[in-house]
Amino acid sequence: MSHPATETPRWRALAPDRLVAELARALATVDGTVRVAFDGPPAARPETLADALVTPLQALGRPTVHLRSNLFWRDASLRLEYGREDVESYLGWLDHGALQREVLAPIVERGEYLPSLRDPETDRSTHAAPVAAAPGTVLLVSGELLLGLGLRFDRVVHLTMSSAARSRHTPPESAWTLPAFDEYDATVHPCELADVVVKLDDPSHPAVRGLA
Repeated sequence: MSHPATETPRWRALAPDRLVAELARALATVDGTVRVAFDGPPAARPETLADALVTPLQALGRPTVHLRSNLFWRDASLRLEYGREDVESYLGWLDHGALQREVLAPIVERGEYLPSLRDPETDRSTHAAPVAAAPGTVLLVSGELLLGLGLRFDRVVHLTMSSAARSRHTPPESAWTLPAFDEYDATVHPCELADVVVKLDDPSHPAVRGLA
């Protein structure tokens, strides 16, 4: 899925169903347990693409789990300490330490993972118990701002949108989050860290680079 540093991957236009099929085939060829980030702003709906991959991957013989990163948000008392629309706080809503400790490390080391930590709607602990993962599981973790935190992913799929496209596709009540993604692009450079980049300025006509 990744390219040597000397190559300049080219963009390819792909219909959404072809994108899913090609991603599934590429991920199914990776041996062992595979931890895959589906990183992108909410406007790009990374959880939708991850969801769409579960059945095709299972059909290719790979046990597959999709986990949304908002199930590992910090307690609201920490997330909202400086107000409900504080951009700097938003950049740190994810409890990345817990995600690494409870999901990404144990699924490889012990063949188990915690499916959730906290309900993002009620802010209550889910009191979930660890779940066994079958050998060769493909773990899909979807959400925003997942990169640059030291999380141990084996593959990264980044869904990118221009600042203007993010603005067009973000509802007014969430517009306050937009500067966070401008900062993320400028400081973390997610397109450079990803194995596969999907351009979604027009979500009905994606383009991809990094898929052979």
